[in-house]
Amino acid sequence: MAGLAAMREERGLARRLEDEALALRDRFEAAFWDEERGYYALALDGEKRPAHAIASNAGHCLWAGIVSPARASRVADRLLSPDVFSGWGIRTYAAGQPGYNPIGYHTGAVWPHDTALAAAGLKRYGFHDEANRLVSSVFEAAQRFPEFRLPELFCGFDRATSPLPVAYPVACSPQAWAAAAPFLFLQTMLGLKAHGDRHELELFRPRLPDWIGKVNLTNLRVGDAAVDLLFHRWRGTTSAEVLRKVGDVSVTIRL
Repeated sequence: MAGLAAMREERGLARRLEDEALALRDRFEAAFWDEERGYYALALDGEKRPAHAIASNAGHCLWAGIVSPARASRVADRLLSPDVFSGWGIRTYAAGQPGYNPIGYHTGAVWPHDTALAAAGLKRYGFHDEANRLVSSVFEAAQRFPEFRLPELFCGFDRATSPLPVAYPVACSPQAWAAAAPFLFLQTMLGLKAHGDRHELELFRPRLPDWIGKVNLTNLRVGDAAVDLLFHRWRGTTSAEVLRKVGDVSVTIRL
């Protein structure tokens, strides 16, 4: 909201909202950070005591930008640890804890959209390879489901012992959140950021994983303009090329 206010040149409102956001971050850090576990507590109880459970929610915190930059690397490491990352995606609830169940709806299963948010959060804080690791895991899982369709969720069994992602018996498929996940994965890999107020498409450190040679986007809309883009992976780096541009839009590549 502060960014929107600044765009509208309501500078006083923008400063106030920025100050409120920083104060909220400080309160969040004080209430939820668990130094011993290097992670954020899942919840506070009625007496404001932290529930020291490891869950996927901290990935949402990265995506939202509320995580302290000084603590982001510890959160990233925890998300990619074997008890949280199954090899097919992020578990909602880490293995080995009381109540963990790999076929539990919110207590150990993998939700594609949940993993997509965590991947976008990792990208936001500069963990590009870690983000692509999550992207790759869910795309690989999609290849094992009928018509490459991601279901609402699937079971959280470890990939080392389960060579195929195990379907959740009553998962919705198709399901809107799961159907949206590949688009956020694509945005994350390519670093797509549209700035409509200044007619700009920013490509923030695009990085294709090693199993994708190229990606071609056509008719990507930015306001009233549109662009066609080609992303190409070569010798460990990703290049971007503008193939077509219609309307008033600039493309900025930040490597």
